Amino acid sequence: MRELRLGVLVLGATFAAYLAVYTTSLGHFPTPFDYLSLLNTSLPLVFVAIGQSLVVLTGGIDLSVGGTVGLGVAITAATGGSPGWLLLVLAVGALCGAVNGLIVARGRIAPILTTLATLSVYSGLALRVLPVPGGSIDPAVRSVLTDPDAPTALIWLALAVAGWLVLRRTRFGMRVYAVGSDEASARAVGVPAARVKVAVYALSGLCSALAAVFYVSTTTSGDPNAGAPYILTSIAAVVVGGIAFTGGRGSALGAVAGAFALTLVIDVLFFAGIDPLYQSLFQGLFLVVAVLLGSGAALLARRRREAVS
Repeated sequence: MRELRLGVLVLGATFAAYLAVYTTSLGHFPTPFDYLSLLNTSLPLVFVAIGQSLVVLTGGIDLSVGGTVGLGVAITAATGGSPGWLLLVLAVGALCGAVNGLIVARGRIAPILTTLATLSVYSGLALRVLPVPGGSIDPAVRSVLTDPDAPTALIWLALAVAGWLVLRRTRFGMRVYAVGSDEASARAVGVPAARVKVAVYALSGLCSALAAVFYVSTTTSGDPNAGAPYILTSIAAVVVGGIAFTGGRGSALGAVAGAFALTLVIDVLFFAGIDPLYQSLFQGLFLVVAVLLGSGAALLARRRREAVS
């Protein structure tokens, strides 16, 4: 729970900064429309961060999320985003993730090398499907996913959080933590580590596909390169959320908090009047501070345990 508290702490501090710069800039508190826009804009990163969390909890990493999101965006926008096509997008995302998992688990190739390679493949497929930005999404689908006039996105956020809470308590969820904590020991007690990894990467691909659908729903069009920013931001959300990159420790809920915090940072910089050319610099500084906070909290907790023992 300490890791989750870190994510919530960072989100709270970022939200306070958002309120301060917003009210200073515009002279009033954010309106319901501002909060709704923030929620809709954050959802794609929330889903990618949840998928990335599952992979990191097993001790891996998924750089291909950018390509999977881009491919999902391309298919959704090129087909108009009707319900039937959205199911195909989700299936393609899960398949892309499963391919990653098979290569990592069965081919025993390092996750960073595997997903870096598949990132290029999936990005190339996205450009093949949608060579130039454009496309659209069914207005009826948009009203269900990210209605700009109603908080429908809250329902999907609640479902995502509930899904994680249920998954965490299943046998599969416990196996994910077991593989991340000590894969050799997990294998020794009968945990099918290879199958767990394939399933985790498939879920990451599915989450990236969901992110793609919500991205097109929010922007009402598609861009084959839309997934590129989610590679680093999803990893940053995991870091801010306090999930250990050694695996076996942390919560996807912390990554969800990190995703919202990272989205808020963009608004903070905008209302603070920061030149867009320097936004990456300040985002990097934000991430460094979050990592230092996490490291400091871990060190403090370890010293307390040593003092007690």
